[in-house]
Amino acid sequence: MAVASTAAVRELQRDLENQANVLSKIQKDIAKNHQVRKQYTVQLGENELVLKELEILKEDANVYKLIGPVLVKQDLAEANANVRKRIEYISGELKRLDGTLQDLEDQQNGKRETVLKLQQKIQNLQVSKTKQ
Repeated sequence: MAVASTAAVRELQRDLENQANVLSKIQKDIAKNHQVRKQYTVQLGENELVLKELEILKEDANVYKLIGPVLVKQDLAEANANVRKRIEYISGELKRLDGTLQDLEDQQNGKRETVLKLQQKIQNLQVSKTKQ
């Protein structure tokens, strides 16, 4: 009986290690998601600021776009449209990241439960082994 419970404990410990590794990977993915989300949030703020600045300008104002090391003259309406498209794209990416984050957090919670249950099983087997 002691040999079987020792083998069971080893098997549960291997499973626990695997589940803990999966949990760690999920946590890294969550951190990466937060980092990317932060970058998009900054870009969104910058683009919204640019849009406000463009809306202040008169229609005959000169607008320039930086392409590499060169400033290129751009039509105000075109600049407005480009910034709006960028804001739309960034907003979409933020929504997508929010959905991904929610999925990752659900996976993380599930793995945490699995890890806790495995730890409890191992403790119960070790306690019952010491009582014998």
